[in-house]
Amino acid sequence: MASGVAARRDGKKLVRSPSGLRMVPEHRALGSPFVLEEPPWVPDKECPRCMQCDAKFDFITRKHHCRRCGRCFCDRCCSQKVPLRRMCFVDPVRQCAACALVSHREAEFYDKQLKVLLSGATFLVTFGNSEKPETMVCRLSGNQRYLLLDGDSHREIEIAHVSAVRTLAEGFPPGASARATGMSLQYTMPGEACVTQLKLMAKEDSSASRRQAVAWLAAMHKAAKLLHESREQ
Repeated sequence: MASGVAARRDGKKLVRSPSGLRMVPEHRALGSPFVLEEPPWVPDKECPRCMQCDAKFDFITRKHHCRRCGRCFCDRCCSQKVPLRRMCFVDPVRQCAACALVSHREAEFYDKQLKVLLSGATFLVTFGNSEKPETMVCRLSGNQRYLLLDGDSHREIEIAHVSAVRTLAEGFPPGASARATGMSLQYTMPGEACVTQLKLMAKEDSSASRRQAVAWLAAMHKAAKLLHESREQ
């Protein structure tokens, strides 16, 4: 019964907008925190010229709206159709050159780093001011809304309530560029005003487990940047 309720809660529906078909959550409040809302389109009457090259729109030079920023462009400046997964579009959509570049960079997160976050990794985890770390597996939940930590205990941290992320790094070997070996997160619990700190540290060994932890930290750093961008929208 509980799994059925969860499935309905995390269900999705197909909707049509002026920009195209989107697969969105049944309940908007339960959607991924990485998702961006569709922008309002600049009204046609407010853009007689291309907002990139200043070409005048007429019968031959047609007007197009970028699906990511909503601004008006001519076909030459807005000809690319690129996947826009952060807005849940089913098919690639028309975007201006600048937005297409951003969407291409984000595609790496969805195609590679998101899979790493969902798979999880093992860390030494310290909560608050505790001096004793606990070995736990940390992973992103399937709906992308929670960090799930499992060891002798179980914790869930809502991604939307993470207020700050700081990567902890070291040079290895000596003289090499620093690489992530840990991460400090600050977050609040629902209904609480105080900020809690969580520290994740990769275990000191040379096994595949450590490599997986380092990859997870790099993916989480990218996720934190996307989360910050979502809040800025």
